Amino acid sequence: MIENRSQLPRAKRIVVKVGSSSISGAGSKLGSLVAAIAKSHGSGTEVILVTSGAIATGMPLLNIESKPEDLATSQALASVGQSRLIARYQSSLDGFGIIAGQVLLTADDLEGEETRANAKRAMERLLELRVLPIVNENDTVATAEIRFGDNDRLAALVAILVDAEALILLSDIDALYTAPPSTEGAVVIDSVDFDDDLSGIVIGGSDSGVGTGGAITKVSAAKLANSKGIPVLLTSADLVVEALAGNDVGTWFESKVGS
Repeated sequence: MIENRSQLPRAKRIVVKVGSSSISGAGSKLGSLVAAIAKSHGSGTEVILVTSGAIATGMPLLNIESKPEDLATSQALASVGQSRLIARYQSSLDGFGIIAGQVLLTADDLEGEETRANAKRAMERLLELRVLPIVNENDTVATAEIRFGDNDRLAALVAILVDAEALILLSDIDALYTAPPSTEGAVVIDSVDFDDDLSGIVIGGSDSGVGTGGAITKVSAAKLANSKGIPVLLTSADLVVEALAGNDVGTWFESKVGS
């Protein structure tokens, strides 16, 4: 059982989630993310990557400048962008001799008993074969009623599904703050106990223009994973190397004891 950040390097299985804003556009951190994950993979840790970015990847290919609000266009962008996104990951992974396995899920897949078991069996086998599972929501066929809504929640559900020892949520902020980071007087919250009351914390949503999440969804996802005994580290994609090395970065969410 992983009890604090410093123990992350010894985790047997972890889930890492990265958002669209961290791997899209000119400032993409996809290469550094892959290098960090490859290092953990090489040390024997089983890593499952949950990634957003299919829609954001498809936008410039179809000359669409802002994230669409209608479902059909989002589905079309995901269809175009998903294959390009996984190709970018595999191209980067090739330098480390790692094979990626694409896993696309909808909410229904993790709610139905048979489909949930199938998803778990598939990912377990990928890990046995030393393949890196790369998970994304299947946006091309998802509908407004069954969407996860954000991949932070998807990451928590995947971590629960595969009995991960820890979940790392990466975004464009380095930690959870007592107020939006740009607010004067905002202070980093180093750790959150499972029973901590966060009602006094001013939490904002996503303003990246390409993502659907934000601090709200990350805290919610962290609490979901915590409720099943999985600790969570929230930090930025810039600090992924430090996070996987067990350094003192981000905000650590303690899991519920005895889950």
